[in-house]
Amino acid sequence: MTFEIGLNSFGEVATDDGRTLGDAETVRLLVEEAALAESSGLDVFSIGEHYRPGHVDSAAPVLLSAIATATHRIRLGTSVTVLSTNDPVRLYYSFSTLDAVSNGRAQLVLGRASATESFPLFGYDLADYEELFEEKLELFMRLQREETVTWSGAFRAPLTQQRPHPRMREGGIPTWIGVGGSPHSVIRAAGYGLPMMMAIIGGRPQRFAGHVTLYREALRQAGHEPQPIGQHSLGLVADTDEEAAETWWEYWQPVVTQAAEERGFYKPTRDRYEAELDQGALFVGSPETVAQKIARTARDLHLSRFDLKYDIMHLPRRARARTIELLGREVAPRVRELLAKETARA
Repeated sequence: MTFEIGLNSFGEVATDDGRTLGDAETVRLLVEEAALAESSGLDVFSIGEHYRPGHVDSAAPVLLSAIATATHRIRLGTSVTVLSTNDPVRLYYSFSTLDAVSNGRAQLVLGRASATESFPLFGYDLADYEELFEEKLELFMRLQREETVTWSGAFRAPLTQQRPHPRMREGGIPTWIGVGGSPHSVIRAAGYGLPMMMAIIGGRPQRFAGHVTLYREALRQAGHEPQPIGQHSLGLVADTDEEAAETWWEYWQPVVTQAAEERGFYKPTRDRYEAELDQGALFVGSPETVAQKIARTARDLHLSRFDLKYDIMHLPRRARARTIELLGREVAPRVRELLAKETARA
């Protein structure tokens, strides 16, 4: 299996020569960046789902359909779809249509949400956080895997012999379960026989090795074949390590400072930042530095896919474009070379 490398965007607004782009400009920029990702040789382009100022990723299937018309090969998905506040039937229709428009390139990552703005926005109670996800995942997977569905639950109207159109391909589209720190999420992914995408945004990635072991054992116990394991992390690629480190710090530091104030965790310091660059989950540096770090992490966590979240609030569009080009043209081939050498030595 070829090791896959993709890009994740949360639709965060960019700047251009010091001017902050408008929302509509950033939407169009994402279409351009997806086309650049394809021409640079990357495998997947994914869009998140957020409902806050500065993010334009609130209608991922619409945006991905626009990208589908501007590309031909690259696979199109979500870095997270907040299933808890989506209707599974509508989600099926949206992604079956995207899959048809893109000629079979659609996929998605389902998650419970780390940011919870969608709950009050769409009239859901945070007290139902777990139950919403469990029920909606069960229905969404039945819609993908069964010809007709008869179903009832607590949070939406029942279905009787429903067969939605357009139909997805047989068995449905590739559907990953997003996992943060919860072992329960790991076991849920394994129980459905679905691939697992680990969101690792801080600390040493290797601390997730226990999740990987749990997932592989849970798959075995459930009678499922081994499934792909992926990692989503943040970063930037530039021509030199120094340029990458200084550019990312300038834009990452205020974002993380704001998040720390909202969520009550530590504010970033330069020392902590440099530790994240060295051993942590920030993939920031020259092509060789980033490639070596991805390959090392892929080996330690048995990964078959790595997605880089390349946008962060107000990052200049030139830096975004350079990351995309270098990730596809230099980092991805180098990672595959390093992993092939390790396989040959094994």
